[in-house]
Parts: sequence; C-alpha cells; structure tokens
Amino acid sequence: MSGFRYLGIMFFCLLVFMGSTEAQLQLGFYSRSCPNAERIVQDYVNRHIHNAPSLAAAIIRMHFHDCFVRGCDASVLLNTTSSNNQTEKVAAPNLTLRGFDFIDRVKSLLEAACPAVVSCADIVALVARDAVVATGGPFWRVPTGRRDGTISRSSEALSNIPPPTSNFTNLQRLFANQGLDLKDLVLLSGAHTIGISHCSSFSNRLYNFTGVGDQDPALDSEYAANLKARKCRSLNDNTTIVEMDPGSFRTFDLSYYSLLLKRRGLFQSDSALTTNSATLSFVNQLLQGPLQNFFGEFANSMEKMGRVNVKTGTTGEIRKHCAVVNS
Repeated sequence: MSGFRYLGIMFFCLLVFMGSTEAQLQLGFYSRSCPNAERIVQDYVNRHIHNAPSLAAAIIRMHFHDCFVRGCDASVLLNTTSSNNQTEKVAAPNLTLRGFDFIDRVKSLLEAACPAVVSCADIVALVARDAVVATGGPFWRVPTGRRDGTISRSSEALSNIPPPTSNFTNLQRLFANQGLDLKDLVLLSGAHTIGISHCSSFSNRLYNFTGVGDQDPALDSEYAANLKARKCRSLNDNTTIVEMDPGSFRTFDLSYYSLLLKRRGLFQSDSALTTNSATLSFVNQLLQGPLQNFFGEFANSMEKMGRVNVKTGTTGEIRKHCAVVNS
C-alpha cells in the first residue's frame, strides 16, 4: 500500500512540475504587480510608431535575434563594457539592428510606474507585437513573465542567428536548435514582407556568388539587373537600403511569398525556402489561402518563438536599465 502511495505522490509531483513549467509564462503576468504595464507599452507604441513605421520590422527582427541566442532574455540589448566580453550587440548580425532607444524609452515609463517589475525581455516581445499591429499587421498573444539574462556573447550571436547567406540545410539546423520546425521557418521568414536590408546582406548574389565574379543563378536575372543599376552598384556598398518586398514593404501581406516563386527573394535564405519540397508546398498553401489564414499561422509561430528558452521564476533578473546588468 505504501508503495502505491509513494507512486501516487510521485505522479502528483510530476503533474505539478509539468504544470509549473508550462505556466511559467502566462497572459497577464503583470496584472497584479503592474496592472497597467501592457497598456503603457501599447499606448507608447501607438503614439510614436507612425513617426517611424519601419521600426515595426526593426523590432520584430530584434526580438528574433534575441530569442535565437540564449533564448528570449534581452541579452541582445546589453552593451559591451570593460568588465565583460564583446556582447551580442556588436556581433556582425546585430550591427544593423535598430530600435534600442525605443525600447529604452518604454522601459523608463515602466520603471516610473512600477520600479524593477517588468523585464526588458517582455518589453521587446510586447513592443514587437504592438508595433506590427499598429502598422496593420497581425495580432498574436504575448504571454509574459520572462526575466532578463546576465550573459551576452558576440560569438554566440554569430553561431546561432541564421545569416542571410544560409542555404536550406543551415536554416533547418538553426531553427531546429531553437525547437522551431519548417513551418515556423516559412512563417517567421514572412516577416520580411515589411523588411528592409542593406546591400551588404545580399550583394554577393549580384557580384561574386561563388567567388569568381558571378551572379546567383537562382536570382531572377531581370530583378538582379535592376538591383545592380538602381540600388547596389558595387560589391562594396554597405549603406544603400533595399526593400525586401518592393512596392509593398509597408504592408503585412502575402506578396513576399509571391516574390519567392518569381525567384525574387532578396536573400539567399529567402530563396532557400523554394529548394525544399515541404517548405515550397507550404509557401504555395499560404498563397492559395486568405490573408487571415497567414495572419493566424504567423501569430502561432511568433508566440512559439517568444517562448524559446525563456528565463522565469528566480533565474536571471529584472534589469533596471536594459543595456546593462544590475550592479
């Protein structure tokens, strides 16, 4: 009898443990500790995002880059100091990130309302969602309760963030490392519908694809000629900005996927989605369905990404300033 009781207790404890791990993030986590937290974030975004609507794409990219390195813990926001190693912020994939000041201003409002309560990691997740919604994109649920990491290494950003030069195998591996599947790969790439890029992220496709001064044959030749003539006039252009979804880059829609099928995806990693039968099939499926279907699927993948390796409970900290760990 005592053996059955022991097993029963163990099973109960296992259920409690499973429940606690799944409930670590929760909708309305700050409802008691800082009841107006999410409204403060949303109000600030709604007041200011229209002054710089391209920040919606910038901050969703920041959220992506944060979650792919040590989980969604705001480690991408940390500055390099004399007492730490080079942080993620100065790694090559993050040198063109924007929106840090926007996050800092939201943080200062929340600190004024509820000191040391709302994490920078949650702020990035909430601002990314609210900025996309404010500019006409899909809504997704953002469970909160993330805590901020205290470690940030540039080398880890280099090895974990999928580069724009990725082929399909590399993309699949890097997404799988975060618990994300091929469907998530296609859907999260869809954020490029509102993206912009510097020429340096893809100019090798135009001028030196295999190291002998050639062009990527997977890139539509007419599109490539247009980019060479009007945008990226040399391999060394590091400043010119190009729309990732030309003619529609301010609208969260399906045209990014249409461009993929026309061989007009800007990055090699965009083009890679058409080189695998499963991802190509899903691209076609999205294009054949209504926009709201894409919005719903995208929302699911964003919520899933936002849960990657989060720190909760007593792990990590609640930073007072997002760019530095607490002293």
